[in-house]
Amino acid sequence: MTEQKMFCYQCEQTAKGTGCTQIGVCGKEPDVSALQDLLLYTLKGLSLYANEARKLNLLDPGVDVFTVKALFSTLTNVNFDPDRFVEFIKRAVSIREQIGKQLESAGKKVLFKEEAANYIPPHSKEEMIKDGMKVGIKADPSLDPDILSLQQTLIYGIKGISAYADHAQILGQQDEAIYSFIHEGLSATLRKDIGVAQWLELVLKCGEINLKTMELLDRGHTTTFGHPIPTKVPLGVKKGKAILVSGHDLKDLLEILKLTDGKNIYVYTHGEMLPAHGYPELKKYSHLYGHYGTAWQNQHKEFTKFPGPILMTTNCLQKPLDSYKDNIFTTGVVGWPGIKHVSNDNFKPIVDKALNMEGFQEDVDGKTVMVGFARNTVLGVAEKIVEAVKNKDIRHFFLVAGCDGAKPGRNYYTEFVEKVPKDCIVLTLACGKFRFFDKELGDIGGIPRLLDVGQCNDAYSAIQIALSLSKAFNVGVNELPLSLILSWYEQKAVAILLTLLSLNIKNIRLGPSLPAFVTPNILDVLVKNFNIKPITTPDEDLKAILG
Repeated sequence: MTEQKMFCYQCEQTAKGTGCTQIGVCGKEPDVSALQDLLLYTLKGLSLYANEARKLNLLDPGVDVFTVKALFSTLTNVNFDPDRFVEFIKRAVSIREQIGKQLESAGKKVLFKEEAANYIPPHSKEEMIKDGMKVGIKADPSLDPDILSLQQTLIYGIKGISAYADHAQILGQQDEAIYSFIHEGLSATLRKDIGVAQWLELVLKCGEINLKTMELLDRGHTTTFGHPIPTKVPLGVKKGKAILVSGHDLKDLLEILKLTDGKNIYVYTHGEMLPAHGYPELKKYSHLYGHYGTAWQNQHKEFTKFPGPILMTTNCLQKPLDSYKDNIFTTGVVGWPGIKHVSNDNFKPIVDKALNMEGFQEDVDGKTVMVGFARNTVLGVAEKIVEAVKNKDIRHFFLVAGCDGAKPGRNYYTEFVEKVPKDCIVLTLACGKFRFFDKELGDIGGIPRLLDVGQCNDAYSAIQIALSLSKAFNVGVNELPLSLILSWYEQKAVAILLTLLSLNIKNIRLGPSLPAFVTPNILDVLVKNFNIKPITTPDEDLKAILG
């Protein structure tokens, strides 16, 4: 293995569409990139031992929880604190050594030839960074590019699974099959005897496991917070003290709501927290007032103006500016150097900060948006939908969903939704909806033309809606009057795309650009088997779909 410069191409906005080599477009520094690569390397070695321990039923559940948290920390825009990665790396090696001793005590001493299974980190962070530069994506220049492409696709899918699995286990939902696959998949990337066909099988299996993971998280959400119901969410503000909660973790939001109950503090959502307003166990708190801002386009402007503390529960989105860093708190695996980190059972510093800040000085009215159109709500009117289709009142459904980002090309999704004909329904989910979430599209026979299904992990709900409608119409999903127009940015989107492919869903339009880690040969396979298409222009794509 040879030392390499920083190289990362796991997100859609990677530099020049090929890879970040000096600094991440996301703000990730080369030292953090190297430590993330080293953490992934040590987790691969840990996974070899975990596979053996699992065969003997010796694996501690804590190993599984640690693995998904550590992987989650390497997603785009989640953690950029080098010291946190040093601790993750040390912990991964310590766990690996502990598993080895357990195996030996059980009479099964294992000796792996793979360097990742025997790596011992140096004492200093600087030396770890040097080691990280030797084990990154391009560490083995002799590896076939198509094999590397599939390996990285699998790794990014596993990273997405890990994010959802972490959220699920926080809500008390776990599945051994998910953890087993994560260790199986990571250790497979150390093998040299797997061909393209087998790698494709592993990649599609990753999609199957992600569906199981999203189902698990859906169960955690609905059993804890109830099934979402249609709810109007104000985009204005109320006079008074304020806290902004961003990200995906609904349990963190619940803890903040409990802690601020009766304290005359209004709690606002941001980004992927918007769907929280539709959950009965969250919306019952009257001080959960509204939604503030979008997810990407104006984040710095929005955060600078917010007169209260901001809790980042998952993806940090953009590198925080010094002008509001003192007002930012992170939790879970999220981290930035110099930003206060709080554990999810101690949010009191956030409340104290809110009480000491000025809050909003007056009420400001704004638009309202609707949330809460998850599977229970939509399928509750399935007969009405089927009848509207049969009567030709509804011509087509478009699922316009996925990630948001800062690229100007993402305006495609705004324009697409604006140009969707009035006899068509738009379903949306994830932060990609912030390109058009406040558009007033009207309704068709009382059914809103814009239906917000929820967060990115609520792709499970969207899939269940599609599968149920296919049964109602007695056709396959690919024969439904339904088109998927997806935007992707990071690794959870990769996992969801693999889920769709594992379900043999075809004709997906993907953008703003195709993944840099997918080689032309692998793309050719995906086009031939699933007819994946890059987006073109809204007019061209609508014409191709509707005729």
